[in-house]
Amino acid sequence: MSNLAKEASNQILLLAPDLLGESLALQLNQLQNEYKVCLAKEELTKRPFLIIWSIESLEVLSSIQTETRRLQDYWLPAPLLVLIPAKASAQTSELLQFDCSGILQDPDIQTLVKAITTLQGGGRVVRLKDQETKQSSALQPPMGLGQWLLLSGLQQINNELRQIQLLLERPPKSSIKELMLYGRKRELSFAKRILFWLWGPLQPSLDPYKSKSKSKISSPIGIEANEYVKHHGSNTEISLEEKNGLAVWSAIRGRLTEAIQEGLINSTGGLLAIEGLNSLRQRELLVALLDQLNELVKKMNDYANKNGDYLENWLDLQTEIKQQALRKMIGSYVRLELQGNMMLVGDQLLASTTLSNSDDELPKGDQMLDPLLLDKPVEVEGQLLPADNPRALIHLEMFFSNWLIRTAELISEEVIEACGDWPELRRYLLKPQLISTRELERLRNQLNSKNRWQSLVLRPIQLYESKRILYIIEKGQIQPFVMTEPRDEELRQLGWWQQQVALLVEARDALSPQIQTLVKHLGDLMVVILTQVVGRAIGLVGRGIAQGMGRSIGRG
Repeated sequence: MSNLAKEASNQILLLAPDLLGESLALQLNQLQNEYKVCLAKEELTKRPFLIIWSIESLEVLSSIQTETRRLQDYWLPAPLLVLIPAKASAQTSELLQFDCSGILQDPDIQTLVKAITTLQGGGRVVRLKDQETKQSSALQPPMGLGQWLLLSGLQQINNELRQIQLLLERPPKSSIKELMLYGRKRELSFAKRILFWLWGPLQPSLDPYKSKSKSKISSPIGIEANEYVKHHGSNTEISLEEKNGLAVWSAIRGRLTEAIQEGLINSTGGLLAIEGLNSLRQRELLVALLDQLNELVKKMNDYANKNGDYLENWLDLQTEIKQQALRKMIGSYVRLELQGNMMLVGDQLLASTTLSNSDDELPKGDQMLDPLLLDKPVEVEGQLLPADNPRALIHLEMFFSNWLIRTAELISEEVIEACGDWPELRRYLLKPQLISTRELERLRNQLNSKNRWQSLVLRPIQLYESKRILYIIEKGQIQPFVMTEPRDEELRQLGWWQQQVALLVEARDALSPQIQTLVKHLGDLMVVILTQVVGRAIGLVGRGIAQGMGRSIGRG
């Protein structure tokens, strides 16, 4: 390439089969006259600003990864755009490991032109479709009966719940039909709990995450956070105008906003406070939190560049974020009657609620903010990747989604608590069935019981096992994932009762081998007694009886 000029050019090098390459070159030249598409290196007169490689087959992924690295090193700094066929036999996580500036799966010409423009501006583009092929399904381990029953049952229940929720957003005129819909919804929710109780990995025991092999197939509960990219897998669409922290955050925010608009279904297997809010308030609360987080990230980006340390501001502003999100969800000028007086709902709620509480299960802020504000790499499956890498972006999205759900939970619990003393507020914020005092008090008691169980029993176990539960929004569902990380410092800070729970788990682990050995020896001893002592005794008795009967018959 020494004979090529190094200045910027309008030339694109297209590496593709003859017929496909000629067709793409013709369409690109017709749509974008400023581009000159070359099908061979010999046609170049200047160094190209983009390399497009169209792959016919994905049979040998390792060879393709090697070739992508070779092309990028050879044509540096020109970005590489890889085009893959519609029927790809590889999983999304495997395709993302190509680690090039652009990956498009079976794009149309308009999508290709838009991607070229983005890459020319220094951005990154990824657009992949569902990877549901026979080969990928064949690589999965065989599914047991219980796992199949859980998966198929949950899919059917979630589909029906989504349809009922859409019908309830515009309640029918007939009150009987409305009651039937609510009754059907309660039946489906109860059926889901039964499914989790029968086949799910979460059991009311001291080791709810013990079964790793089951949980990876039967339910998202128990899947390691490092495997989130593999599970995430379908319809991956990422477009970054620039390769910096704010562009990455903008993409994450857009993906979360899109996920929120689909509506929320609780697929965690447990109770969530946000379920008490009606669907409109759920979306408004999550969107308000995203907007507040967006403003905070932009401010902290300037602060981090000037001062370097931003975490103190992040922790100090958590209460203010929750307050502003609550006010935005309710509305600044909404008035409702309280004890005979018309009151501003936002001011009254902010005065009567405690939003300074924090969730102990929230990871430290630097895990999700350092890659965006300080340009630190993200650790994904043992690799350190830049934040603009698609796998790193999806990994960061997991942290922000978890912060969003857990913060919304804290606000929702306070709102439900306030509605207990303000009946007129229930119709405005909560679901219709919670207008009933009995139903509202039942929900409050269940939430309090869940929080106590989580604090006194489940959290010590999770700390001892170095696990942290993250909540993810995916395809309109709230799903839990497990992240394994050192939590020894938190374990040492537990109270007396919580330490006893962790000690009990440790004692069980320590004693279980001895108990198993003792049971084995007892079993061997019983076998010896039954076969050598009791069996022989029975045999002797039987032989004596047989001999006696023989003598009797002979005499007769």
